[in-house]
Amino acid sequence: MMSANAFPSRITAIGTCVPSRVLRNADLEKMVETSDEWILQRTGIHERRIAAEDEFTSDLAIAAVKNMADTYQKELADVDLILVATSTPDFAFPSVASQIQAHFGILQAGAMDLSATCAGFTYALHTANAMIASGLHRKVLVVAAETLSKVTDYTDRTTCILFGDGAGAVLVEAAPGAPCFHSAYLGSKGDGGIHVYRSGLSTSMNGRELAGNGCIVQNGREVYKWAVTTVPKGMQEVASRAGMTLEEIDWFIPHSANLRMIESICERSGFPMEKTLYSLAYYGNTSAATIPLALGMGIDEGKVKAGDKILMYGFGGGLVHAGLLLTWQP
Repeated sequence: MMSANAFPSRITAIGTCVPSRVLRNADLEKMVETSDEWILQRTGIHERRIAAEDEFTSDLAIAAVKNMADTYQKELADVDLILVATSTPDFAFPSVASQIQAHFGILQAGAMDLSATCAGFTYALHTANAMIASGLHRKVLVVAAETLSKVTDYTDRTTCILFGDGAGAVLVEAAPGAPCFHSAYLGSKGDGGIHVYRSGLSTSMNGRELAGNGCIVQNGREVYKWAVTTVPKGMQEVASRAGMTLEEIDWFIPHSANLRMIESICERSGFPMEKTLYSLAYYGNTSAATIPLALGMGIDEGKVKAGDKILMYGFGGGLVHAGLLLTWQP
């Protein structure tokens, strides 16, 4: 039987993109009953980036891929699979992945979008690694991109203070003798789906009428309770599956939902906040894009270095979660 490491893979490049428009807490004070102090105390967010009216998820995704290719001098013509993690595609179909394939003229690539909300990036990375480990693919483009501002109710002060837009892209390539991925742990709690959702074709869930009229609806208290209980246990499981302890990990990159939530996760897991990277302070909660944005910031600031062990953990609507332990060795 083929071992999981028969065809090891690693991340070889990363790129990011955020829109130019900035929405500050002071701007929100003019829109809803809130204040800069109230937002900072509860979320740790100073500002977020907002897509223009004619700017969509595919635009941010394409810009992130271009940034990645230019920065690392990567060729895209031989990419054989494109995976896009998003909850806000331009259209129900065609997929954002197909739009990326067309834009860059990648002729021999499968293309599909993956929906795992705020855990989308870790789910997509896990899928990319599995595709290469199986020997089915050699070079996978993974993109996480969102334009949550287009599905945010800016009269609801409990949600409009949170969300922003952005994108991140990485290249995952077969790497004989230089594996990057060490372990993974995925899980779900589908009966908690009612706590954070966006209605679609159906306007009810398990007999309960849905609100929001297509915008994000969230029971923050219930999501918080689930996350701060689930993620610390998952972190321990990811480390254990790699034969490591949390003390051996250089950086923790959780989904940047809320700074208070991240602080609670670190407190419960015993992982130090000073070794935790997040992107929410100036980008807000960008759902699937928060982890690659935080990784990109960590690299740009000289924090993340080659050889560092990184534990990524995504969690969100579904309710779904996924943790990965990898070595940063581009």
